[in-house]
Amino acid sequence: MHYKYTIIDSNATSNLQLQHYMEDYGDFTCINISKNKKEGLHSILKFLPEVVIINLNENSEEYFSMITELHQYLEKLPIFIGIAKNKNFAYNAIKNDFFDYWLQPYNEYEILKSLLKLKKKLPKQEVPQTLCLKSYSDFQYLNTNNILYLRADNNATDFHMKDGTINNAYKTLKTFESQLPPNFVRIHQSYIVNTNYVSRINYGKSICALRLVKVQLPFSKSYKINVDQLKKVLSSKTISSLN
Repeated sequence: MHYKYTIIDSNATSNLQLQHYMEDYGDFTCINISKNKKEGLHSILKFLPEVVIINLNENSEEYFSMITELHQYLEKLPIFIGIAKNKNFAYNAIKNDFFDYWLQPYNEYEILKSLLKLKKKLPKQEVPQTLCLKSYSDFQYLNTNNILYLRADNNATDFHMKDGTINNAYKTLKTFESQLPPNFVRIHQSYIVNTNYVSRINYGKSICALRLVKVQLPFSKSYKINVDQLKKVLSSKTISSLN
């Protein structure tokens, strides 16, 4: 079970360091990095992360106002964690319902305790492996392990299966994005892929190739961070042979 998080921080070094810490705990997946309030607000509304980590060293008041603004658009806000070099912004962070406040340089033990508390606050439930597609009185039951990828078709979605069949659902791709197990990743406005079947990622051509079928799915710039995260996950499970 994975928790999706995004970082709002203009400091590239700080971003990388924080991602390394989060990777060590296995259950956290970075879905986007933003450099300012405008990008951060767009990222939260687009990707709906469960955790948002914000660097408060710069423009802290803008980020506090962003959280107030988010109440206009979301019924349930993500968990916010502030990071800073000192405790100057801690009081305002608490007033704005931040879950925790991490001081830089990071203390691994403090981060671990914080993430354990977060998991306790947001327990993950097992995601069912069977997906039900309902259309009037017709019910189709799909084993998610047999789904290769999903393709948007206007306001409908095509499910491309391992046996070559295609099942149709009269709902948008975004509807299924949050319902599927974490091994399904959106790589394009029109595609969600089952990462268990990805055999190749070609950044030059911006495509993901799938095993079992001769299919190459495009990935777009706006979802490149998902592809980067997918590459990290796949690389961690393989024997590397660098040319």
